[in-house]
Amino acid sequence: MPLLKAVKDGEEHHVNEIADTLVKHFRLSEDEKNQQYPSGNDNIFRNRVRFARSLLVRTGLLEHPKRGYIRISQVGTKALQRNPSKIDADFLKSIPGIVLEPTLEKEREDDIQNPSDLLESGYQNIRRTLTLEILQLVRKSPPHFFEKLVVELLLKMGYGGFATDAGQIVGRAGDGGIDGIIKEDKLGLDVIYVQAKRWEHTVGEPVIRDFVGSLVRNHANKGVIITASHFTREAQEYVTHIPHRVILIDGELLAQFMIDSDIGVSKITSYDIKKVDLDYFLED
Repeated sequence: MPLLKAVKDGEEHHVNEIADTLVKHFRLSEDEKNQQYPSGNDNIFRNRVRFARSLLVRTGLLEHPKRGYIRISQVGTKALQRNPSKIDADFLKSIPGIVLEPTLEKEREDDIQNPSDLLESGYQNIRRTLTLEILQLVRKSPPHFFEKLVVELLLKMGYGGFATDAGQIVGRAGDGGIDGIIKEDKLGLDVIYVQAKRWEHTVGEPVIRDFVGSLVRNHANKGVIITASHFTREAQEYVTHIPHRVILIDGELLAQFMIDSDIGVSKITSYDIKKVDLDYFLED
């Protein structure tokens, strides 16, 4: 409804202009306007504007006169003159001359959902399940395997460049809390010390303090602590008040990084999601 009303003057409007108008209509903040889907594939608001525009074009309430522009149709103008409370499948059925697609014919307003939202929701559900499965396996792995895993992950994330000795596993008795060493750049001008905690109970501030002490003894400024569990609030606050740069990665974030870096997972299928390019079918 807001989109149709935004073009009720019968003039041609660029889709970007309409999107900006709707931002003001809904009084969106900058964060809301710029919010991305969790997958990072698209802007949520503009995706929904495109979905609404496409739906109104398909039902004949909007026209697509030229590339990037829309305007209200005569059917759309007559629809607004009826002063509907909302535009849903039931209302569209009541307009003479509109033939709904089979899917819309069967659905009610609450059931008409943006396919992009449905895909994103399904993807995130799969990802959450995968995260839990990975964490279960990681927590059952032997300590040495976990130390190897965290070093491999950091290398896969781009630390160490292409140096053959970019990452080392050094964990052993009396290691002072250092389980791995990563060269931050190709030349090894700076290093990152790694501690791997394959624990099921929460990692507290004392562990972080001991690790920082190890950094001091090794004349290092940067470190990463990775656990298969969680960090206490005190531990998280502690690292924000020290001169050393220490990053805390808990089990869930570890699993997310493993998924993104293709460690311990394999791709089973992929889908190319495409949309109709309405501009292609118009004359310049």
